[in-house]
Amino acid sequence: MLGRTLREVSTALKQGQITPTELCRKCLSLIQKTKFLNAYITVSEEVALKQAEESEKRYKKGQSLGDLDGIPIAVKDNFSTSGIETTCASNMLKGYIPPYNATVVQKLLDQGALLMGKTNLDEFAMGSGSTDGVFGPVKNPWSYSKQYREKQQQNPHGESEDSNWLITGGSSGGSAAAVSAFTCFAALGSDTGGSTRNPAAHCGLVGFKPSYGLVSRHGLIPLVNSMDVPGILTRYVDDTAIVLGILAGHDPKDSTTVQDPVKSFVLPNLIDVSKLCIGIPKEYLVPELSSEVRSLWSKAADLFESEGAKVIEVSLPHTCYSIVCYHILCTSEVASNMARFDGLEYGHRCDINVSTEAMYAATRREGFNDVVRGRILSGNFFLLKENYENYFIKAQKVRRLIANDFVNVFNSGVDVLLTPTTLREAVSYLEFIKEDNRTRSAQDDIFTQAVNMAGLPAVNVPMALSSQGLPIGLQFIGRAFCDQQLLSVAKWFEKQVQFPVIQLQQLMDDCSLSLENEKLASVSLKQQ
Repeated sequence: MLGRTLREVSTALKQGQITPTELCRKCLSLIQKTKFLNAYITVSEEVALKQAEESEKRYKKGQSLGDLDGIPIAVKDNFSTSGIETTCASNMLKGYIPPYNATVVQKLLDQGALLMGKTNLDEFAMGSGSTDGVFGPVKNPWSYSKQYREKQQQNPHGESEDSNWLITGGSSGGSAAAVSAFTCFAALGSDTGGSTRNPAAHCGLVGFKPSYGLVSRHGLIPLVNSMDVPGILTRYVDDTAIVLGILAGHDPKDSTTVQDPVKSFVLPNLIDVSKLCIGIPKEYLVPELSSEVRSLWSKAADLFESEGAKVIEVSLPHTCYSIVCYHILCTSEVASNMARFDGLEYGHRCDINVSTEAMYAATRREGFNDVVRGRILSGNFFLLKENYENYFIKAQKVRRLIANDFVNVFNSGVDVLLTPTTLREAVSYLEFIKEDNRTRSAQDDIFTQAVNMAGLPAVNVPMALSSQGLPIGLQFIGRAFCDQQLLSVAKWFEKQVQFPVIQLQQLMDDCSLSLENEKLASVSLKQQ
C-alpha cells in the first residue's frame, strides 16, 4: 500500500481495503523506525490520528473529500501550522506556535489530508544540504539501500561505515527524506533557488517548483519574497499534479497570486511528444558536471528524439552571471526579512537588558547560526546607500536579462528545456562539509536558481541509478504558467525511464551501521 500512487491509495480507502487510521498508524510506525534519518523536527501523532478518525467517519458515510482524504502528508518546518510548533530549524523560533495555518497547509487539511509532522531543513532554508539546522543534519534513505551498502563494502579505502551516510540535498531535505522513506505520500517544501528540486534529485523523487504566483506564499516564512514558492515532493508525477490542483489558485492574502481561475491539472495518459521541441541549454554543459549525469542527460535527449521530438541546442547567454546575481538579491532580501526577528514580539529573546541595541545584538547572535548571520551581513552591505546602485540595482537589471533569455528561447518555438538538476549524485556528509555553506550552495544550485529568478515552473524527474546505486534526476523547465504542459512531459518521461523506487521492507536485528544503538531499517530496491 505504501508504494502506491495517491489515486490508488484513495481508491483503496474508498473500497475499504484499508482505513485512514490503519494507514496513519503504518506511517507513524515507519516514522518511529526511521528516526535515525532525522527527517522530522515535530511528529504530530495526536493530530494525525484525530484527523484519521474524522476521515474514517467520512468514508463510512460515503462523503470523501477527494483524492487526499485520509492520505498522510508532511510539511516543511518553515510553513506556519496552527497549534503546532514552527521553528525553521532555528533557535530563534524554538517554541513559536503560530495561531494560523499557511494557505497551502489549510488547503491540504480542507481536503482531508493527515498532517504527520513538520520536517527538518537548513536553518531558515539557507542551504543546499539540509545539514545546517539546529536539530542536526538529515540523512538520505538511499544511504542504507542494499545496493549502495554493497558498493561501499567493495571499497575498503572509503570512509568508515558510521560516517559515510549521504546528504539529502537542501533545503527541503527533511521533506524529501520523509517521502523517500515512505513515512508519507507527499510533502511540502519551499523552493527559492532549487530547494525542492535539489533534494528530489538526491532522493529519487519528483520535486516540483510551480510558476511564481500560481501557489500562495501566505504563511511560508519568507527567505526571498521575490523568488520563494511552495514546492511539492512526491514519488510520482501524477501525485504532484493532484497536490498542485489543490494548492493552485488566487489567495486574497497573497497579492502576488494569479487573479484568473486556475484550470484542472489532470494529466493525460498519453501525449504526442513528436510535436514537441526540446531545448538543450549549451551553457549548462559545465566542466564540473559528472560524467554519469552528462551521459544520462544525453540519453534523455536521444529518447525524445527517437520518439520524433525536435531536440535543439539553445543559448541562455547570461547564465554565467546568475549565481552572483542570485547571491546579491538573495542576501539583500534575507537582510530585510530577518530584521523582524528582534526579540520583541515573538521568538527568542536574550536576557540582556543593558540597552535595546544590546538586546537586539545578543538576541540575534544567540538565535541565528553563522550561515544566517553571514547572509544578513552581506545583504546589509549590498543595501548600504553607497552600494545600493552598484550592487542591488545592477543585480536586478541582470535578473531581467536572465529572465529575458528564457523568454527568447521559448518564443523561438521551444516547448520545454531539458537540463541536469544537480552536478552529481548525492555525496557523503563528510565530503559535503569540506566546503562552506555559500560555496556549496553556489555549486549545487547552478542549474536551478536561474529558474526562480525568472519565475518559471520546473520539475526534477528521477531517471536512473548511478554506478553507486544512487538516484540521478533531470530537470524540465517550462514556460511561465504552463505548469500542466510541463508535468505532462514529465509524466511521459517518467513512464519511459521506469525509475526503480526505494522501499523500506524490514528492520534488521543485526546491522553493520551502529547509530546510537538504534536498529536501522533495511532497504532494498524494487523495480516498479
